Amino acid sequence: MPAFRKTAETFTAGAKTLPQRYFVSPEIFTKEQEVIFSTQWVCVGHQSQIAKAGDYLVQEVAGESLIIVRDKSGEVRAFYNVCRHRGTRLCEKKTGHLSAIQCPYHAWTYGLDGRLIGAPHMDDVEGFDKANYSLGGVNLALWEGFIFVNLADVPTSLDEWFAPVAGKFSHWNLPKLRSAKRIEYDVRANWKLIFENYSECYHCPGVHPTLAKLTPYDSAENDLSEGPFLGGFMSITKGNSLTMSGNACALPVGDIKGEDHHRVFYYSIFPNMLLSMHPDYVMVHQLWPQSPERTLILCDWFFHPEASRVTDPCYNPNDAIEFWNMTNKQDWHVCELSQQGIASRAYRPGPYSPRESIPAAWDREYLRYIK
Repeated sequence: MPAFRKTAETFTAGAKTLPQRYFVSPEIFTKEQEVIFSTQWVCVGHQSQIAKAGDYLVQEVAGESLIIVRDKSGEVRAFYNVCRHRGTRLCEKKTGHLSAIQCPYHAWTYGLDGRLIGAPHMDDVEGFDKANYSLGGVNLALWEGFIFVNLADVPTSLDEWFAPVAGKFSHWNLPKLRSAKRIEYDVRANWKLIFENYSECYHCPGVHPTLAKLTPYDSAENDLSEGPFLGGFMSITKGNSLTMSGNACALPVGDIKGEDHHRVFYYSIFPNMLLSMHPDYVMVHQLWPQSPERTLILCDWFFHPEASRVTDPCYNPNDAIEFWNMTNKQDWHVCELSQQGIASRAYRPGPYSPRESIPAAWDREYLRYIK
């Protein structure tokens, strides 16, 4: 993952890793769910994953099961996965297609817009009005084609939240891309270790020898160095891509120009999204903390929507998927080793190097919420 050069703006001499409690404490984990994952915009997927009316996905956010569905008008909506009758879980499968949302217990039925449209035998109940029993709605908005939800009662608007990067990624064609593959990883490490690992390449020569051959570990430059959005680019050896073969594996994903044909861009988007943009594909990780010592990671590889339809011998998504599946596993392994060591009584916060300026900046952003 990217190593960012020392700059006056990003590196603070004396910065150290977080104390042990932030990685092992159940109380801090609970607080993170309450003050971060229950109040901030979190990524739950991409609009292409629910392309047609009735397509849905289910995602758990801060302990709440949510239904993300495209309604008959084409609007994407989010609801609590809870029947308004006796609270029964409505959708059990993670993904699928529905013409309506029906409770498996007593058959209360809701439209794709959340309105209660059927409630057997309730017409005999005095004062009962279906209009009073719509599904509980959840704040939802789209950014560059990605679906974000927020459990707060009155959240900051998504446009305001993403204002610092407005238009920055528009030429990557992100809303139109399509996922060719998803791999789920169950990592025995705290979610913050995943972010910190992603944000530096100090570890790359020893942990990622194949990656280091294709992109020099000290080649990166950082353009977002404070706040919830952090990252920059690394150089790719000219003529190559980050694939097993080293060759481009698909059409360019967007309007990629000049030197960007030879760069890979890495950005962390607080609190649960990692956005990795290559000239020929985009990789996205969603991080879902399960406990202080465990993180579920959903990794998708996105390609140009025409890539698979064009007769092009270079289209080979597995070339990229195999490369990053290998690299991801190398990262998860060292993150698990970090978790094991941090849990020891011998652990003390260690000094960040100048090549770890972005992990230090990420820690500062995190500590704005967790004191």
